[in-house]
Amino acid sequence: MDRLTRTDTDNKMKSDLISKHGGYRKLKSFQIAQLVYDVTVRFCDLYIDKRSRTHDQMVQAARSGVQNIAEGSQASSTSKKFELKLTNVARASLEELRLDYEDFLRQRNLPLLAPEHPVLMRFKKAQCNTFTIKFILLFS
Repeated sequence: MDRLTRTDTDNKMKSDLISKHGGYRKLKSFQIAQLVYDVTVRFCDLYIDKRSRTHDQMVQAARSGVQNIAEGSQASSTSKKFELKLTNVARASLEELRLDYEDFLRQRNLPLLAPEHPVLMRFKKAQCNTFTIKFILLFS
């Protein structure tokens, strides 16, 4: 019985030493980044030549956003510094992607919607649910 108690104590000490990590699928940032990735792949396939460097860069920037949020969440148990580093890499990747979308619009003389545009307001009001947002995208 003493051995069982010692094992329980050892496990308790380990769980106190290393905090819980992961759970990234529940993070709004991960859910939105995943949606951005899905939409970007579809957008690039429809509007950008698959052989172009821009196609690859946009898809990879979107993917990097998703992957770095997930990896940062996983790393959070052992290194908050590494978690922040990966979160900043995700942020930079998604900013690069945003600039690519702005370039696409500017080069084609298309308008950049203001943050309060009705279409964008519907996104902001929608629950952070990939299915809900995809539904709005498909049927708007």
